[in-house]
Order: sequence, then C-alpha cells, then structure tokens
Amino acid sequence: MNIQNVDHLVHAYKIAPWRIQRQWIGNALLVVVVLAMVATIYLDVTSQAAITGREIQDLTVSISDNQQVSADLQTKLALLTSARVMEQRALEIGFRPMKSEETEYLVVPGYLILEPDILSSVPLLQLSALTIPPEYNESLLDWMDKKIINSVRGIQ
Repeated sequence: MNIQNVDHLVHAYKIAPWRIQRQWIGNALLVVVVLAMVATIYLDVTSQAAITGREIQDLTVSISDNQQVSADLQTKLALLTSARVMEQRALEIGFRPMKSEETEYLVVPGYLILEPDILSSVPLLQLSALTIPPEYNESLLDWMDKKIINSVRGIQ
C-alpha cells in the first residue's frame, strides 16, 4: 500500500465514521453469537447428563424396590412351606401321621445302592510322590539346570 491509498482510507473514515462503529458492532455481535452457541452446547450436554443421572437414580430405586418385593415373597414362601404350616395343611385335607406298623418296604430286584465317591475309602498312601508325574516334582532351579546343561550340550 502506498501513502495515497492510506490517505484515501483515512479520508473515507473521516467522512463516514459510522463505518468504524458498524465494524465494532459486527465484531461484538459475532462474539455474542459465538458465546450463545457455546452456551447452548454446554446447556444441552448438561441437561442430557442430568436426565441420564435421574434415569439411573430411578432405575436404582426400582431395583431396590424389586429386591424388597423378592425378599418379601421369599419370606412368605418360607412361611408357607414351614414344617408346622405344612403339617397343619395336611391335617386339614385329611392326611394323618403314619404309624410304624403301617410301613411297607418294597424290594426291587437288581437295584444297587450307589455310594457317593466322597465316602469311598481311598487309601491316602496311594497319593504319594511316586504317582505324581516327575514334571510336577522338580523345582524351578532343577528345570533351569536341565535347560542350561542341554543347551551347552546342544540338545534342545
């Protein structure tokens, strides 16, 4: 730019000072619009977080209520199936306690009573170091010694 152009701009602003005011107002409006956009985005994110937090609180309360109802139902079931109540209900519908002379045993040919494995008698001496594979008996140092000796000898 040369001096003549600068003088022309200064002269133009002296004749119409409203141009400078218009630029300042435009810049101020631009700043206000940008701030309004940032505030809008901030409010949107904040409101979504608040709504989600409230939904989580509602679901937590719902879970707690359902756990309480479940516990109440389990208590009622335990009461209804207790020995005293079951005996009373059985007597009301015509059942009576059994007498020992009324007991009949039925023999079923070929039926074998299976004993659980837990109660079977396994001698504890069978689980000795001889029945455990040698890989599980060697220590880390023994294993490293074997590897080093084999690598020195060229054996993989």
